[in-house]
Amino acid sequence: MENVGQDRLIAARYRLLHLLGQGSMGTVWAAHDEVLRRQVAVKGILRPPGMPDAEAEQLRERTMREARAVAALSHPNLVTLYDVVQHEGDPYVVMEIVPSRSLGEVLQEQGCLTEKQGAAVLDAIAAALASAHRAGITHRDVKPGNVLIADDGRVKLTDFGIARNVAEATMTARGITLGTPAYIAPEVAQGGDVSAAADRWSLGATMWAAMAGEPPYVGKNVMQTINAVINGDVPVPAGAGRLAPVISGLMRKDPTERLSLVDVRKQVYPLLPEPGTDAFEIRESVQVPIVVRPKPKIEPDAPLADDPGPLPFLVTRPTAPPARRGRVATAFVLVAAALLFIAGSGGGFALTRYAAGASLLPPTEQTLPTLPTLPTSATLEPRTASAVLANGEQGGKFTLHVEKSWSTYAEQRAGDQRLPASAMVHFVSGSGAYEVTVQRFPEYYPKRDIKLYTAGVQGRWPGRFFGGEMVPTPDLAGPRKEASVQFIYKTVEGDEPTALRRSHFSRVLPYGNDLWVVEVVVPTEQEDEARARLFDAIASTFAPV
Repeated sequence: MENVGQDRLIAARYRLLHLLGQGSMGTVWAAHDEVLRRQVAVKGILRPPGMPDAEAEQLRERTMREARAVAALSHPNLVTLYDVVQHEGDPYVVMEIVPSRSLGEVLQEQGCLTEKQGAAVLDAIAAALASAHRAGITHRDVKPGNVLIADDGRVKLTDFGIARNVAEATMTARGITLGTPAYIAPEVAQGGDVSAAADRWSLGATMWAAMAGEPPYVGKNVMQTINAVINGDVPVPAGAGRLAPVISGLMRKDPTERLSLVDVRKQVYPLLPEPGTDAFEIRESVQVPIVVRPKPKIEPDAPLADDPGPLPFLVTRPTAPPARRGRVATAFVLVAAALLFIAGSGGGFALTRYAAGASLLPPTEQTLPTLPTLPTSATLEPRTASAVLANGEQGGKFTLHVEKSWSTYAEQRAGDQRLPASAMVHFVSGSGAYEVTVQRFPEYYPKRDIKLYTAGVQGRWPGRFFGGEMVPTPDLAGPRKEASVQFIYKTVEGDEPTALRRSHFSRVLPYGNDLWVVEVVVPTEQEDEARARLFDAIASTFAPV
């Protein structure tokens, strides 16, 4: 994104005053609307690195449509999107600015909410979602980081940038799903569509966290969290008091059984603070004993608010903007919708993993439990899955022998300067220690070869890739452009002394014009044992259908 200088005028109307927040996804500014003479927030999002210009243009058009849909929303508990403007070829989002803290920040400060505070938040967000759902818009990422507690006590839901109008699907790939692992609905975590019912689950999970002081599902890594959401029992709300039945009603595994937003508000109504009072106001003159639960222990990879934080927010010490530099991007996307293009058919976990450039596996050796016993060929069972891109192309079905209990997740990766777009299917053990990945590059040939693939893999691990020699391996039955190979490479994740070392067994299989890759990832400590017990036993069973 372009860094904009202080007092710069955007679209001959919005004068940027000072920086509110910035990160890898973009920059947020406090600004002054010189036409209506009011304070606003201006935000722009950087397109994903390596995205071709043509794809960025298509993405910009799609997200402009979504911004128009979100701009149609008007509700006291929603942060209002005022305007979307073009300035020097780049779009900027202009939104209401609310001096506030996020619910996530409030929970870090006080540990959890009181019953009245919880009732106020639950009623407000239920009302906000009901308004959006009536307009055909789902939020897709309800969580504490996207709930704002204003300085005057108002509660607002923000960051609809990844929502989409379900009536405007002409340019939106089917099956794209997003979310934060600890708050994502079970059906979405498995790659299903995001619906209004999924928002209701996320609302319940958010309130679970608000009343307990920690998320309802806390794993040692993202993989364990997702497994718990899908396969684990729904935990009983902790510390929720009379809000517990409402939270449990929202967090039903079956979407059709979840409590409606109308019923949520009816049940919460008797618990709301007295009209005209602020549930979050601290009154020093009233001596009331306060019981504060200890702050929750946050895991190193626990999901926080999206960088650069919930929009809008206000900092106490304005930071002078950096000097204007040369343009580094040809197109922006609006409010995190850039992630929509790269998400593909995978669940919210797959999106989070790809966007962060993180592994499916634990980030450090310290987070790994005692390594379980490796499975044997006797416990492997045939599984059928599809590695298909969201553009409707066909031919991605395959079979593979994998442990029956392992979870399956789909992912779609956008192409970059090294490799074209691909579809992936992950099979991951419950502990997260072992992973089998099937990756398919449609129409890889005749423009590319295996050497280009291996160079692309190495490019993903600059300075931390330790590759082995490629050796021949049995070819798939059918036409192919070159001979199949396999190789082993090792990667190092994290910093010493807690760096995580993984060994990757990779079998690269040309098939027609496609390139298939079957990869088994294990802790390096088990490399020798895993070669026969996992890689040879699993990779040899792979076959396109």
